[in-house]
Amino acid sequence: MPQVISLDYSGFKTLLLAAALPPAPLLLLAAWGGWRLQRGRRLGGVLLGLALIGVWLSATEAVGELLSRAVGLPTALEPARIDALRARSDGAVLVLGGGVKRHAPEFAAGAPARITAERLAYGVWVARRSGWPLAFSGGIGWTATELREPEADIIARVAAQDYGLPLRWAEASSRDTRENAAHTLPLLAKAGVKQVVLVTHEAHMRRALRAFEAEAAPLGLTMLAAPMGLRDDALSSFDDWCPSVEGFARVRYVVYETLAWWAGR
Repeated sequence: MPQVISLDYSGFKTLLLAAALPPAPLLLLAAWGGWRLQRGRRLGGVLLGLALIGVWLSATEAVGELLSRAVGLPTALEPARIDALRARSDGAVLVLGGGVKRHAPEFAAGAPARITAERLAYGVWVARRSGWPLAFSGGIGWTATELREPEADIIARVAAQDYGLPLRWAEASSRDTRENAAHTLPLLAKAGVKQVVLVTHEAHMRRALRAFEAEAAPLGLTMLAAPMGLRDDALSSFDDWCPSVEGFARVRYVVYETLAWWAGR
């Protein structure tokens, strides 16, 4: 008997994102333009050309930078300001999860995905420089249906074994950014934390701060943004305007975060 595919929330979200994120809309535009061109309509050639140019640009660092600036780039947390945090003992450095691999054969265990690995590395650096304890928030996301182990459990092992800096707090039940804030901040407030350094990528910071500041105010906590992934210049080099894996990933991430911001998630 054939199986019936059930399109639950996670499946619907995955399908919607696949259709909304580059290059899918541009490929659909190219197909439409090709169809019109085949039927002898010159506008089809224009549409096809625009789609091909769009595919090229959507995989460049330059377009990722321009999109980031359009939605508002956060300011980097200066090292001198991080050093000044040593004067306080009521703070914590909180790293937000960005995905993990269920199993990495080379480690014979789960491992952080690239985004999470980058955030963790920067969070460890900030924690050591400030002298503040390290926290991590991340469970099993809505679309991470293949996971059996929460992100926080995997990162707790990596932080202790690879960085020699065990997590003080590991929140493992949240499924999205709003739940990151709702589940983690009460834990920190209960432990006497008054200020939280929030570590996430620059494209995600605006949405993360919206969620965390709403939860932090009633608890008497203040948030300090520590965005990462910023670039001094991603527009002036010829390479910045050429397709690359990094450029494609950045454009998709900025578009994804913009859609998530509008959706209020």
